[in-house]
Amino acid sequence: MAKTLPKTDIVLVGVGWAGGIVAAELTKAGYNVVGLERGKERSTNDYFMVHDELRYSERYEMMQDLSKETLTVRHNVKKRALPYREWGSFLLGDGLGGSGVHWNGQLYNFLPYDFEIYSKTVERYGKGKIPEGMMIQDWGITYKELEPYFNKWHEMSGVSGEPNPLPGSPQVKYPTKPSMETPPIKLFKKAAKELGLHPYQMPSNNLSETYTNPDGIKRGACQYCGFCERFGCEYGAKADPVVTVIPVAKATNKFDVRTHSVVRRVLHKDGKATGVLYTDITTGEEFIQPADVVVVSAYVLNNVKLLLNSKLGRPYDPVTGKGVIGKNYAYQMNYGGATGFFDEKFNMYGGAGALGSNLDDYNGDYFDHSKLDFLHGANIRLQQLGNRPIMNNAVPEGTPAWGKEFKDKSVEYANRSIFISGQGASLPFRDNYLDLDPTYRDAFGDPLLRMTFNWKDQDRNLAKFIGQKAGEIVKQMGAKEVLVGGQKVGDYDLRKYQSTHNTGGVIMGADPETSALNSYLQMWDCENVFVPGASAFAHNSGLNPTGTVGALTYRAAEGIAKYLKQGGSLV
Repeated sequence: MAKTLPKTDIVLVGVGWAGGIVAAELTKAGYNVVGLERGKERSTNDYFMVHDELRYSERYEMMQDLSKETLTVRHNVKKRALPYREWGSFLLGDGLGGSGVHWNGQLYNFLPYDFEIYSKTVERYGKGKIPEGMMIQDWGITYKELEPYFNKWHEMSGVSGEPNPLPGSPQVKYPTKPSMETPPIKLFKKAAKELGLHPYQMPSNNLSETYTNPDGIKRGACQYCGFCERFGCEYGAKADPVVTVIPVAKATNKFDVRTHSVVRRVLHKDGKATGVLYTDITTGEEFIQPADVVVVSAYVLNNVKLLLNSKLGRPYDPVTGKGVIGKNYAYQMNYGGATGFFDEKFNMYGGAGALGSNLDDYNGDYFDHSKLDFLHGANIRLQQLGNRPIMNNAVPEGTPAWGKEFKDKSVEYANRSIFISGQGASLPFRDNYLDLDPTYRDAFGDPLLRMTFNWKDQDRNLAKFIGQKAGEIVKQMGAKEVLVGGQKVGDYDLRKYQSTHNTGGVIMGADPETSALNSYLQMWDCENVFVPGASAFAHNSGLNPTGTVGALTYRAAEGIAKYLKQGGSLV
């Protein structure tokens, strides 16, 4: 029998970036917030001596335990979905701060085109440009409306960057100076400019200098150690929820964080949530936490699973195209890139998660798609992340996969290979979606989430195009040999890591028939439930999603405060 606890103003399901921002903003406004986090407590003390690539990068120390909860995957509805038994394509964070702890820190605003993608595409090319089965739609908000919230994120986290020189792109002023320019970055910028392109320094949440934010949180500069993605930052130089927003919420004495607490249901009646049911996994006890507002702020996939298991919102049906929960799942097309092999030696082992340069000339709709067989595009970039030795071992095409020649080439090119990547958009299709698996269950006996996803011609054509453009830049940089990627993309690889950037499933929009949330991320079908995070994205852009998650969450926090004062739908 579940024990019912005293009621609170707001309960959070997950305390990562989304939950942390809501907690900070609402506790500062005087509200009591309970944060339920499935993993353990964390601080920077936990990151000391974590430069262990095998433990953290390859054995996924900071990720969700797949032996207790995973998801099932398949390429299409004719196939049976099978569970992930080891992490491959993407990585779900676990513990206080969530995936915001082990991220790289690459911080972009989505493009103005993204938020009005359907309208802008039809306006420029006509409806016939949209292929059959593609389900792009406007987000119910514009870039201009979101701009103040992007700025709030930049000030909170201390983004280091420089304005994008591409004509027509928004001119963002960052609070700290750009990260350093290394020799490979200088070489990339020089080659790109010679090709008539517009490179700029990557906007970074790895601080370039000591910074104090408007909440009084002071953090030091990045040490360029190269241990960012899949690792916590012991210096606090990488912005994560544990060193930015969570301390602000805790300082108010109005934030109660309960770790090792797995939320299994959002409880609701007559169109309103009453609270959540959760299990304390250290004791096995069940609790009901009543609240005036429920904020579902976990990872994308966990948000969708929770709502479906809670029977909250209308499940998506790929046959009819009706329903909203599970709709518009998208990933990220990262196959379009190129590797250059050089005579010159570089120090590729030094770096940071957001150290690099990039360009948007082939992103969004900044270039003419009239004669192209895909929509949207990719941000092309050189990232000097710090090539840790286990995970990085580039050799020229034709090199044997083992033996003396393989070893010799590995040593020769350890610091003589440079990869130019393409962070490509992933657009939604009718038969790429999320639902509950009819067979497999988690440790609590609840159905697992099932993912049905595969690449389309849209993705393959985009990858081929971006790979060729990346190859041109690498060649211009002076590489003696160029390996162009993205030319033959087969099925979506269920095991090979491509990106952590899952989006969709609880999408926002202007119409309750085609979206689950309004522009404040308030559920159309349950007015006191808000769902911040990338699950709200109607598609995935050619840029990293975290900055847009942050901006939308700041707006959602504003909406929650309005709701607590006035009630009802906010739009």
